Order: sequence, then C-alpha cells, then structure tokens
Amino acid sequence: MIQQMAFFLVAALAVGAAIRQFLKIRRHIMLGQPEPIAGDTARRWQNVLLIAFGQQKMFKRWIPAVLHFFIYAAFVITQVELLEIFVDGLAGTHRFFQPGLGGFYLFVISFIEVLSILAFVATVAFLIRRNILRLPRFQSPELKGWPFRDANIILFLEIFLVFFILLMNSSDMALHDNAYGFAVSQWISPLWAETPESLLHTMERVGWWGHFLVVLGFLNYLPYSKHLHILLAFPNTYYAKLSPRGEMENMPAIMNEVRSMLGMETQTQEGAAELPEFGSNDVVNLSWKNLLDAYSCTECGRCTAVCPANLTGKKLSPRKIVMDIRDRAEEVGRKIDSGDPQFAKDPAQPLSASNFQDGKSLFDRISPEEIHACTTCNACVEACPVLINPLDPILKLRRYEILTLSQGPSDWLPMFNSMENSGSAWAMSVDRDQWRKG
Repeated sequence: MIQQMAFFLVAALAVGAAIRQFLKIRRHIMLGQPEPIAGDTARRWQNVLLIAFGQQKMFKRWIPAVLHFFIYAAFVITQVELLEIFVDGLAGTHRFFQPGLGGFYLFVISFIEVLSILAFVATVAFLIRRNILRLPRFQSPELKGWPFRDANIILFLEIFLVFFILLMNSSDMALHDNAYGFAVSQWISPLWAETPESLLHTMERVGWWGHFLVVLGFLNYLPYSKHLHILLAFPNTYYAKLSPRGEMENMPAIMNEVRSMLGMETQTQEGAAELPEFGSNDVVNLSWKNLLDAYSCTECGRCTAVCPANLTGKKLSPRKIVMDIRDRAEEVGRKIDSGDPQFAKDPAQPLSASNFQDGKSLFDRISPEEIHACTTCNACVEACPVLINPLDPILKLRRYEILTLSQGPSDWLPMFNSMENSGSAWAMSVDRDQWRKG
C-alpha cells in the first residue's frame, strides 16, 4: 500500500508539473496573430500519418533516418510496457497483462527489448556523430552552449531508459527461474544466477522505478528541450500550409494600393484611416502558426544544410531564424506571465500580447544581413522533416523592414523606386505600357 501511495503521489506531481509547462508553451504560441486554417482535411491527416507518424521526409537521408526510426519505434512501442507499469503501480499488481495475454505478452515484451537494443545502437551512433565525428551541421554557432548539451542529455536519457528496462526484465526473469523467456533478457539473466533473491528483488524494483522516473523526468524535460517536436510534430504537420510553396501571402493594404494605381475599385479595410503596419518585427505580430513552427523545430539543420545562401558563405541560417523566434517567444511569454507593468504599452491596462512593449524585437536577434540573403527558393521548406516554413517569417521581417521602416539594402532601392514609378524593375523614361498606346 505504501508503494502504491508513493507511486500515485509521484505520478500526480510529475504529470501535473508537466501539464503546467505545456500550458505555458501553448500560451506562448498563442501570443501570435490569428491565422485561418483552410484546405482539404483529408490531405492534412495524410500529412500527419505520412510525415509526422511515418517519418516520410526523414528517409531522404537513409543512415540517420534508419537510426532515428529505431529510437522513434522504441519510444512508441515501449509505451505498452509503461502502461503496464502504471497499472501495476496503482493496483499493486505485478505484470498485470501477462496472465491474460500469455504468449502474445512474451512477443510484445521481447519486441520491446529488441527495439530497445536497436535504439541503444542508434543512440550511441548519434552520440558519435555529434561528439566525435562532429558533423558540420551540428557545429553551427546557433548550436553552441545549451542546444548542444540538450541533444546529448536526451541521448543519455535514452540510454538510461534501455538500461532500466533490461535490468527490470532480466532480474525479474532470474527471480522466476527464467520462466518468461524474453528475447534479450534471457541472455542477461544468467549473469544473476548466484545473486541472492533479496538483491534480485531490489534490482527489479530499481529497474521498475528507474524506468518510471526517467519517463516522468523526460516528460518534464520536454518543454525545455528541442525534443518537444515529439509531440508538436503532429499538430504542426496538420496545420501546415497546403498552398503551393511559391505562393506568397497577399497583403490587402498593398493590393488596394495597386488597384488604386490601376484605376480599379478598392476594397474597404477596417481601420483603413490608420497607417497600416506591414510585415512583422516581433513574435506578437507573427502568426500563431509561425510560433508553432518554432516550437516544433528539431534543430536537425537540414534546412540550413540545403540553403544556397548558407552554402555560399552568407550569414543566413534558416535553423537559427526559427530558433531565434522560439527564444524570443519564450522571453516575451516570461515577461507577460510576470505581470510587470514596466512591459505594458499602457500601464493602466493588463499586460497582454497586444499591450506589450519591452523595447526589443526580433531584429535584436536576427540581423538585416540574414534576411537579405534569403533567395526565397523554398529549399529550407522542402527539407524540413516536420513541415516547418522558415521562409514565411523571413518574408514578414523583410516586409516590415522595407515597407514599414523604409529601410533595406541600398542596391535594392532603385528597383523599388522604379517599380513604384514605372511598374518595371528597370528604370525607364516612359511608362511600361507606352508601347501599346496609340
């Protein structure tokens, strides 16, 4: 009974703490502006099944894809054993599902053990790739410090999970005279042949509690880690844009200007008397989908690895842009959660996304040189394994700089002036359509 009470208390506290952090992340994502989600629902579910669940885009690079699949499959299937741990912990039973499932139970647990060994091999391979082989895309400046440590922490947690699973199963088999016959543990349990029964029981409990506590620790660690994509990849792929990648978001205010220039009827806009603000300069005027993208980032660097601007030595890294947006959303969210009136535009009103100003913006993290280097080729969008769109916030930042701040590279300005005055990218002394007149 004491163990059941301890189990319930630990589980309740850990799950409650994790839910609190996940709700905080949701609040941070919802700092963004509304963005309507339209399109074929069936196609969206297809994206979830093929890309988020089926890892389809990972397999453009076979070696890391297969290694990642081992870890992913082990993570998913191991939840069966975790479910049994929860049942046993709350009910005070031992291997609750074993009597009813019989031979199928042996198959499931053996399958979990085989996957665990494959996951262990993949984890060691990933540690070697990051820390010994030092693959270039894992050595970028944006991965220095915490992001690099974060990746290693997750990999070591995976090793602990495998260790505790095998310790629990092998010592339990030794306690029951190898009656279970699990695929991997049957080769380990002979090591415990001369071990006293009391010590075997302690080892089994260490493995059982160790596995359970590592899972709870992992659950509470996720909100601080890039591995939050384990959960957010599913909604992110569902809400991903279905429009062609070359299609850019229309700006109604600009559309009205063009219609006016062409002598066409303009569409009335709510609040049109105010000077419109084009693009975005901070997370509160990006869309919530942009922020969901940022929190879904795996930091794998595939976007940066295929970026032609980055490959030619320019400063742009799409991965860094996405990471900067997430870090800024965290910063803004913390300040809003603090309720400190110094961050309010109007101190008389409650602090909120619309009433927030701390004197900073995304331009404090993302330099003009970075956003100017983008060629809008969509290579980063195509490469992302969870359908993140780094190009969208880049375009919004660029629009803000050029249209709202009236700034930009000096060699772009003649082109803009020419397009405004003559409708052509090249300066001409006559109107562009002069050829068809008369």
